[in-house]
Amino acid sequence: MTAPKALGHIRVLDLSRVLAGPWCSQNLADLGADVIKIERPGSGDDTRAWGPPYAKDAAGHDTTEAAYYLAANRGKRSVTIDIASADGQALIRELASHCDVVLENFKVGQLKRYGLDYESLKAIKPDLVYCSVTGFGQDGPYAHRAGYDFLIQGMGGLMSVTGERDDLPGGGPQKAGVALTDLMTGMYATIAILAALTHRDRSGEGQYIDMALLDVQVAMLANMGSNYLNSGKPPKRWGNAHPNIVPYQTFQCADGYIIVATGNDGQYQKFVEVGGRADLATHERYATNPLRVKHRDELVPILADMVLAQPRDFWIEKLEAVGVPCGPINNLDDVYKNPQVLARELVMDVPHPTAGSTKLVRSPMKMSLTPTDNAVAPPLLGQHTDEILRGLLGQSDDDIAALRAQGVL
Repeated sequence: MTAPKALGHIRVLDLSRVLAGPWCSQNLADLGADVIKIERPGSGDDTRAWGPPYAKDAAGHDTTEAAYYLAANRGKRSVTIDIASADGQALIRELASHCDVVLENFKVGQLKRYGLDYESLKAIKPDLVYCSVTGFGQDGPYAHRAGYDFLIQGMGGLMSVTGERDDLPGGGPQKAGVALTDLMTGMYATIAILAALTHRDRSGEGQYIDMALLDVQVAMLANMGSNYLNSGKPPKRWGNAHPNIVPYQTFQCADGYIIVATGNDGQYQKFVEVGGRADLATHERYATNPLRVKHRDELVPILADMVLAQPRDFWIEKLEAVGVPCGPINNLDDVYKNPQVLARELVMDVPHPTAGSTKLVRSPMKMSLTPTDNAVAPPLLGQHTDEILRGLLGQSDDDIAALRAQGVL
């Protein structure tokens, strides 16, 4: 018997592309929603071409599906429609009438010109939940600017607290290694949509959701933002160190890197004892955390030399044995071979129309009654156009052929 899906009763019309919107709709698809992804005829979502790498076929040749696209589009159905054409707009309106949610990330005001904005679609389906994702939101002096993750990480303060200290080699601002603002905006949008659906189910009312990357970036500064608001002092970059605890940072070993996070004096003492430097445990300048913070610039180089003398596995084995928090800094080869990652089955092989099968990362949401095991490959461009126009809109083969001949599909 097939397990029920938490959102198996929900249909989403996804007009978004690239990452923030598709990340949201992939979450909804993982939870069981029927996500209809609308794409431009001939080219589709920009990320389809963001390779290499691409998915490989059985002979090891590149397919047309970029790995970037695969990361954010599993479990969806793809329909190609020219949204700039009047017939295409009419199809979108008809599809919206059959959907619970519309998700889009067009520039502010663009969909209004097409008659596809919230007010236009609300007139067709009053209980519709409509979510717009933009760089800066629907109002304010920056509303009409294009917003990109990298820019927002800088504008929203994340890069001011990310990167090595300015006074150390390599110092200066750094962006996160993944498009963190896009991803978090997708997560916040998912939460907002689920909340709006819950409200709709209780009240019968749909609503409009205005999600902005800049808003999300400012909100996700969390304690850093709160620290500033309550002190008036902008926090600075500390690299991999901690402003209030020493040692709480990365160290280079003889063959790699580790993280050591000594949260108290006892753990610090065990750390230096394992390294053969018990004298540092009771040293008058390093015995307590306040002293270590005060003298970090002289202590940390001593500890760095101590750690460099032994390989990574030595430190992890010895420190774990005495209860000192530590761990490796893994590359992705290490990550996907990690026994815990393997035990949690985070990677799945999914059948794919052109690659035969492709590996995807499973949703981290593990639910006992409504599982998120969405082993459905990201769709090929337009893979489901005929299926949806026939099944949902009642279009005949002749109707579909005529639309395709006109370049609408």
